[in-house]
Amino acid sequence: MSKTNKGKQFFNIGGVFFLLIVIPLSLMAFLIANGMFKLGVTIKQSTISAIDQKSQEDIRARAVNAANEVASFLMESNKDLQVATIIPSTEAVYKQFISENKKPVWAKRDGKIQQVLIPLYKEMALIDKNGNEQIKVVDGQAMPAKKLVNVSNPANTTYKTEDYFAKTKNLNKGEVYVSPVTGFYVDKAAFEKGQRFSGIVRFATPVFNKDGFAGVITLALDYRHLAEFTHHLVPTQSEKVFETQSSGGNYAYMVDHRGFVISHPSDFHVVGLNPDGTIVPTVTAQNATELAKKGAEALNLFQLGFMDPNLFTIAKEAVQGKSGVLMYKFGGYSKFVAYAPIKFYASNLPAPTGFGWIGLGLEVEKYNEAALKVSKNIEKESKAWTATIIFILIASMIILFFIMLLLVRGISRSLQAEIPKGSEGSSFDDDDDDDDK
Repeated sequence: MSKTNKGKQFFNIGGVFFLLIVIPLSLMAFLIANGMFKLGVTIKQSTISAIDQKSQEDIRARAVNAANEVASFLMESNKDLQVATIIPSTEAVYKQFISENKKPVWAKRDGKIQQVLIPLYKEMALIDKNGNEQIKVVDGQAMPAKKLVNVSNPANTTYKTEDYFAKTKNLNKGEVYVSPVTGFYVDKAAFEKGQRFSGIVRFATPVFNKDGFAGVITLALDYRHLAEFTHHLVPTQSEKVFETQSSGGNYAYMVDHRGFVISHPSDFHVVGLNPDGTIVPTVTAQNATELAKKGAEALNLFQLGFMDPNLFTIAKEAVQGKSGVLMYKFGGYSKFVAYAPIKFYASNLPAPTGFGWIGLGLEVEKYNEAALKVSKNIEKESKAWTATIIFILIASMIILFFIMLLLVRGISRSLQAEIPKGSEGSSFDDDDDDDDK
């Protein structure tokens, strides 16, 4: 076989091998690498989307759960009030009732964070049909007769303007009046020095004797127990913290049926009373700048539509007994909030509004930072796998190329061995000889 024919044969076999193996393998390598890159991008995008969707569902579920827990807690206080109507009306029994009804709250004692058992109720009182206090226990201590007052006059009440006697005396047996969260306001300056909002939720129900209406019994729920349901709750994590920070944008809050904020990481947003018992002004479009300068920014969600219309929408939906999720702007930040109604009802808190609602919010930008970090890790892993696959495929192609060379040489030698030397093209020579004859 001539060198030219050997070369042609070698390259023909190599070409067939190249077409059948190397080109498909190269194409496969390209498709896999491209597919891995697109997969990384898709996973990145879908991960952010999936996290957003999952967070919305999880946070909404947590809001509903927290609201239901508050409703159950308030129902227990309602039951305690009914028990108070049937126990003996003596100072000793009332003091015992207060001391036996305790729940833990988180507190900082001697620089250590710990749970401390404290009474559920700051006050318990029996009032006659004319509004005169007959028995009153405050912070576990019975008040002396000279300090008992007539509460039919709101000016004589603990917070100067309470009208619970008038609201309760005309109720039927078993009906309950529940006051709003009531306490003196804590401004920003006091809050930053360590002061915290302190107050009560007063439960009151009428009592009767054979002659009819005989008076009123009241229990004043310590506000700290109510605030426990939101103060330690971080919407995006299962672990609770001692005190959530509003600066992190990831916290829970509580709003009453009137739209007033009654629990918030920043207590200066909680609506309270002036020393004379009047309600402090809340932020509106007209006074926002002035109140911010004073550090007195009590909030009513119904008045914050000027910041974002959705703030009003959330409050409106919630007091209609609806739960949901919405986005809004507050303080220049985009906020996501899941809200759910607190389904506790009383004579003055009818359905569907009830006691109020729970809001669980987070700042979208800060949340997206975390989601973006996760997606970047996914993209990084995807690129690493793509590079690994490309390396393996290139190495495989090089190995196959050398295998191809060995196979082609082997095939060429086999063919050469089967064709006798000098027989190449012999038939053409014979024909030429015959023609000459």
